[in-house]
Formats: sequence, structure tokens, C-alpha cells
Amino acid sequence: MASHRRPKQPSRARVTVLTVTAAAAVALTAQSGAQAAPAKPKIDEVKSKVDALHHEAEEATEQYNQADERRGELQEEIGKLQDKVARGQQELNALRDKIGSVASAQYRSGGIDPALQLFLSGDPDTYLDKASAIDQLSAQQADVLTQIQAKQRTLAQQRAEATEKLGDLESVRKSLGDKKRKYQGKLAEAQKLLNTLTQAEKDRIAEEERAKEQRASRAAGERLDLGKEAPASGLGAAALSAAATRVGMPYVSGHEGPSSFDCSGLTQWAYGQAGADLSRVTYTQQNDGTKIGRSQLKPGDLVFFNNLSHVGLYAGNNTVLHAPYPGANVRYEAMGYLGTFQFGVRIGG
Repeated sequence: MASHRRPKQPSRARVTVLTVTAAAAVALTAQSGAQAAPAKPKIDEVKSKVDALHHEAEEATEQYNQADERRGELQEEIGKLQDKVARGQQELNALRDKIGSVASAQYRSGGIDPALQLFLSGDPDTYLDKASAIDQLSAQQADVLTQIQAKQRTLAQQRAEATEKLGDLESVRKSLGDKKRKYQGKLAEAQKLLNTLTQAEKDRIAEEERAKEQRASRAAGERLDLGKEAPASGLGAAALSAAATRVGMPYVSGHEGPSSFDCSGLTQWAYGQAGADLSRVTYTQQNDGTKIGRSQLKPGDLVFFNNLSHVGLYAGNNTVLHAPYPGANVRYEAMGYLGTFQFGVRIGG
């Protein structure tokens, strides 16, 4: 007969253990969910990171522009060398034709033993004239041979130089691709961060940027009116005046105007309008004039910031006219907002 004993109840200790275990499992699940969905970054944090990425992209842009400028220089140098090699080869061919003509003439005039030729000659004076001509041909032949040897050495040197520069060009092209990917990557990373924001948050950032530009322009106008500083030169004044007509134009990496610019593209364009040729990038524009300290700055001077990754035009009273970074427009701005000042450069005196 089956037993009908009452089932044994779990002890109080066992119930406690089960309860604690279940609570821990719930806590772990909640923690796992928190790790899978991290807290959304705050709008100010996103804005700060985006600004930093834009500055890094600007630095990469200047490096890209420098490599692109070097590529153009190399291509021009290689083209000139190749023209020289082609002309040199034509000259060498002409010299070889010349030595062939000289050798043929010498054979025709001096193919017979000189002593026998004198014995056979009915006119010794005629023979002496011929002998003199043979000597002249020999001297001419020796001179042509010397020219051929010199031309061959020059051609070999030019070909070696062209080959070396072609290797440099290939290296620069690779560097160009790397730097382009770098600044495009920084811009893409910045855009990815912006995409984490809601439309309302994006609108807020855009509105803050517009307000910043308006405040900067108003403040700059007030400072300029108060300052009335004499320009560095007529050239500097003309460049600053030209740049002022571009206020409100967008910053675009690699652009040189007239309707969009990066930082060194704006300074190059402005001085070009004034009649001066500046090089293309910050790293070379620093050598286009005389370096000066902050206390020496006058309107129209170039001003460099952040390890030469940024340049603008000094507008007087601690104000800079510049193309700031992607997403912003050409504007006046107080120097204090632009990062670490390096030095100024005065163009044309």
C-alpha cells in the first residue's frame, strides 16, 4: 500500500539561498542590459568631441595639401627632366651621325698609306694639302668623340635623377592617399557622433554656431572700430580687405576660393588678390615672410596656431579673420578662441 506521508517542506536556509540567487541573477541581467545599451553622451560632450575631431581633420587637411603641392612640384620637375633627356638624346644622335660622316671622309681621304700616296702623287703640294685635311678631320673626330662622351654622361645622370624623382612621386602619392583617408575618417567620425543626437539637439548646435558667429562678428567690429591699428603694409591691408569680402563663405577642406576655403586657402587667396604669391599650406606659408612675435602684430599679418595646423589674418586688437573648421564659415574671431598661438609672419616687409 502506497505511503501518504506529507512532502518535506524546504528549510528556511534553503529558501534564503534561492532568494539571494534569484536576486543576483536579476541584478546581473540588469547590468548586462546596461552594458549593451550605454548611456547616451550628453550634447555638450558630443559638441566638444566633434570640435576636437574637426581640428584634427584640419591638421590632416594641411598635411594632405602639402603632399599634393609636393606632388605637383615633382611632376613638373620630372617633366622638365624628361624634356632634357629627349633633347639630349637628339643631340647625341646628331653627334653620332657627325662622327660617322667624319670617319667616312677620313677613309676616303686617307685610306692609302701616306708614303705610297706621296710616291703616286704627281703633285707633292696637293698631297701635303690632303695630309693637312686628314689631320684636321682627325682633330674634328676627336672633338666629336669628346662631346659624345660628355653627352652620354649627362644623359645617364638625368635619367638617374628622373628615376629617383619618379620613386619620390610614388611615395608622395601613397602619403597623399593616407592623409586623405585620415582627414576623411576624422570628418566621418565627427558626423557619426553628430548622428547620435536628436534633430532638436542638432538644431540647437547649429543655432549655437550661428549665434557664436554673430557674436564674434559684432565683437570683432567693435574691437576693430576701437583699435584703428595701422596695417602692416599696403599689401597686408589689401589682403585683409580682400579676405573681408569672404566673410560668411563656408569652410571646405582643400578649397582655395573664391566661394569656399580652408584656412590656408583663404590666406593664399587673399594675398593673391593683393598681388602676392603665397605658397599653399600653413607649413610653407610660415616661410613666405618675416616671423614676428605677438606684440609686433599689425593688421594683415599672418597668424599661426596649434603647431602650424591653422592660419588666419590678423585684423587688429587681438582679432583674427579666418576660415575656422568644417561646418563653420569665414569669420572674425578673438585670438583667445583659436588655441595656442605660435607666431606671426609679415608678408612683403
